[in-house]
Amino acid sequence: MSRNSNRTKARAAARLAAVQALYQLEMEGTAIPVLLHEFHQHRLGAVIEDVEYADAEVDFFDDLVKGAQARAGEIDRLIEAKLASGWTLARLDKPMKAILRAGTYELLARKDVPTGAVISEYVDVAHAFYERREAGFVNGLLDAIAKSGPRA
Repeated sequence: MSRNSNRTKARAAARLAAVQALYQLEMEGTAIPVLLHEFHQHRLGAVIEDVEYADAEVDFFDDLVKGAQARAGEIDRLIEAKLASGWTLARLDKPMKAILRAGTYELLARKDVPTGAVISEYVDVAHAFYERREAGFVNGLLDAIAKSGPRA
């Protein structure tokens, strides 16, 4: 397996774990250092209930979680601005909010990752939680944010 292929898989695992961490953050309000420590020690690359979690790029994971939390207000405003009339962030379920927050943060802050790759990766993450319609929603919303944001 090539080095780039391993890095791609490690980043994909980091994105999925970041979404899970952001979900846990919203559900439990766990402090970021405690949350990161828990993921580093017990989830990233671990085997839980006979499921082997892929090794994640830890620094990338940390950046996604810390960055999405640090810029939460800005990120939430960007997401809400692209929702259909009458919709608010509060109407979205928590896993969807975590996916959109991580994806929006990556679009804003990770200029080293191509826009298309960011959107595609979070559509893949959405497929882990949802059916096709919701994955399409992630695609459309992140694309709209990318077209109106700093990368546009």
